[in-house]
Amino acid sequence: GDTYKTKIGMVDDEFRIAVNDGAINAIKCNGDGSVVMNLQPAFLARPSSTQSNLAVGSGVDIAFGTEVFDQGGDFASSTFTAPQAGRYQLNGHISIDSMDSAQTYFAVYFVTSNRNYTGYWGGTGADAHFAFELSVLADMDASDTAKIQIYQSGGSSQADARTDCWFSGHLAC
Repeated sequence: GDTYKTKIGMVDDEFRIAVNDGAINAIKCNGDGSVVMNLQPAFLARPSSTQSNLAVGSGVDIAFGTEVFDQGGDFASSTFTAPQAGRYQLNGHISIDSMDSAQTYFAVYFVTSNRNYTGYWGGTGADAHFAFELSVLADMDASDTAKIQIYQSGGSSQADARTDCWFSGHLAC
């Protein structure tokens, strides 16, 4: 396998643990006590366009075509892939326009390899705009994946996922 030399030491007012013979600062503790972990997996993605007329009666993947940042390169094709086992904080904001008044409920959920985490909205009447917020500390193994889906029960296929949606996450522990 790969061998990396680790360096531990002080640089100016910072305590650093570096890998790859000192080329990458893996952990940096500043003099004020703040810690920066440059290799910690983290991402934030947004849609690149409106996703129109979402299907009814099946889970629809929300398309996140714009990466705001992807620390570690673990986010692609609207899906996060865990680089290692751990607990990952996942967050999502899904904005929907043109909800059909004939729908029974909407469900927005994180689909992960281990389980789904679901939030529901049920009611009658059409809303011009509605936003779903999801947050979970999910257990993930190495190579497990996470994505966001939406499900509409009943009504017609007229709801649109807006471009102000977002999906973020990071390795918490």
